[in-house]
Amino acid sequence: MLAALVRSGLVEATHEGAVAVVAADGTFLASSGDVDRPFFIRSAAKPFQAAACLRLGFDPPAEHLALACGSHPGEPVHVAIAEAMLASAGLTADALRCPADWPLSRDATHRLVAAGRTRSPVFHNCSGKHASWLATSVLNGWDLASYLDPSHPVQRAIFDLMSEAGAALLPAGIDGCGAPVYRTSVRMLAAAFASLGTNDGWRRVFEVMSAYPALTGQELGADRLITTWLDAVAKGGAMGCIGISTRDGIGVAAKCWDGSDQAAGVGALAALQQLGRAPESVARHLEPVARPPVFGAAAVVGALESRLELQWA
Repeated sequence: MLAALVRSGLVEATHEGAVAVVAADGTFLASSGDVDRPFFIRSAAKPFQAAACLRLGFDPPAEHLALACGSHPGEPVHVAIAEAMLASAGLTADALRCPADWPLSRDATHRLVAAGRTRSPVFHNCSGKHASWLATSVLNGWDLASYLDPSHPVQRAIFDLMSEAGAALLPAGIDGCGAPVYRTSVRMLAAAFASLGTNDGWRRVFEVMSAYPALTGQELGADRLITTWLDAVAKGGAMGCIGISTRDGIGVAAKCWDGSDQAAGVGALAALQQLGRAPESVARHLEPVARPPVFGAAAVVGALESRLELQWA
């Protein structure tokens, strides 16, 4: 079990899932639950998708690469960087094939509505990733209209890199942004993230995610808070999964089978705590991840609490 919703001292609901801990050399260290059950990793793949672009010659400023690794909330800074990435390749938002959307940030959406704006692909949380794929395609002279096709050179390079990392199983699916998305397991995802900070070819991705957490996640998201306060980088994916890479080469992955992002974050942070990678000195900053509050009207009436018990290999 990853977590339980506790209200007035009573367990109201539980969240089942799996957690795996893997060392950079591939040694399986600890686990809980079914770590070999396959699932689509969604946006947790973004650090590896960005690393594939670097392998193809993409050499952006640090903040551009950070946005490519992230699921951004669509604040003005995120939109400006996505537009700058496109402009550097001679493109505009019209080239994006992700859906027109409002920002994830309510404040950003309210400002846009007040200004008379409408949905746009550049506001989509995946626009940085898509912009990096387009810029990479321009650099290599590849077709732009088909950049989301699994047979496109960018997508083939992503599959090759993710397979090398041990984090891609066929057949591919289609993600919410229209991109190919691959299946993996909690064990495989933890192994891939264990390599993120130690593989020479991917180290730049780790460093920019570490330096710019505000560009890679939402304000109270587990991945952004873990990256901000610990010596690690984290990336979540839709429907309750998250991968974490510590600077010293430990990979942690968590998946909540009912799709709760909060429960996945609770479980992943609990694993870091049991590994001694989450010092007490920053515990209060990570409280929204460790014990997400449950509200009744305007009052906190409960919390989601860890029930993780790692089994050591």
